[in-house]
Amino acid sequence: MSPTDTPAPTRLRLAAEEAFAEEIEALRAADDRPRPPNWQMSPQAVVTYLMGGQTPSGAAISPKYIGDRRLMEIAVATLATDRALLLLGVPGTAKSWVSEHLAAAICGTSRLTVQGTAGTSEEAIRYGWNYALLLAKGPSREAVVASPVMRAMERGVIARIEELTHIPSETQDSFITILSEKTLPIPELNDEVPARKGFNLIATANNRDRGVNELSSALKRRFNTVVLPPPATIEAEIAIVESRVAALGRAFEIPAEPPGAAEIRRVVTIFRELREGVTADGKAKVKQPSGTLSTAEAISVVGNGLALAAHFGDGRLTARDLVSGIGGAVVKDPVQDAIVWREYLETVVKERPDWKDFYRAAREIG
Repeated sequence: MSPTDTPAPTRLRLAAEEAFAEEIEALRAADDRPRPPNWQMSPQAVVTYLMGGQTPSGAAISPKYIGDRRLMEIAVATLATDRALLLLGVPGTAKSWVSEHLAAAICGTSRLTVQGTAGTSEEAIRYGWNYALLLAKGPSREAVVASPVMRAMERGVIARIEELTHIPSETQDSFITILSEKTLPIPELNDEVPARKGFNLIATANNRDRGVNELSSALKRRFNTVVLPPPATIEAEIAIVESRVAALGRAFEIPAEPPGAAEIRRVVTIFRELREGVTADGKAKVKQPSGTLSTAEAISVVGNGLALAAHFGDGRLTARDLVSGIGGAVVKDPVQDAIVWREYLETVVKERPDWKDFYRAAREIG
């Protein structure tokens, strides 16, 4: 049984095109605007899918990205040309999430993905060989093992490259011919795979992680870069955390009450103040830890707290359920970050009258 044959209710995570299949179908059915070759909906409908709204028939479309609409318009317009798209930003700015939903909305599949790591080889990007067939019959198209990129070229759909800058520089340059010539040579067979209309690449990258390999100038020129910033306002970040935690609670069937807005606001406030180095009222500066304290980490902290409340509490999220998760997110360096966290607790948290429960829980846990 393949992963796609596994019954949806038993699967831990659904791909975007499955989880939001009804919304995609509603947009396709109501979309009468021109579509680029091999796209399943128009660029305007793709942006509506990402930003949320309504179809002409009144079907509600939930927002997948909470931020600047213009950024999504630029990203979608890029994919309607011969330029590849690079989503750039610090960790936790929804680059992978946006990449997945763009591919799902445009071509109906987000699974043609290469995960970039220090060990990603050229074969993972171009093609490999079935060595049993190669030895038995010699080089042939039958013996070629197509990469996700090759399959996307053959079908005229989008391939996704996650963490492009984690791929070694010499391997990254395998994309240059693909993006320039829109063809994938197979020199062993004196053959090539031409890209069908509709093919493109969406890559994600950040420059904050260790092990980053800068892109060559030649490769940079093949991408149009869209920088995804952290949420501009605390309200936007709270909305993101709230919606994603609700989805996690449903997926993992956590038997707890949905977290209160006050607890989520507290987590987001802590992350934003430490990330920006200043309190929300702008009156005091605070030291910044070494980590990024992204929105994704805030989602993880609240989700973990919800599991603690469900399985080791009374089902209601409390400060005690959140403290250990926040401390773990902040203290990446056990010396430097521990000092930052203690100072923040004593100079900021302790002085807030409505945060006494959080301060006590933090002191108890140590």
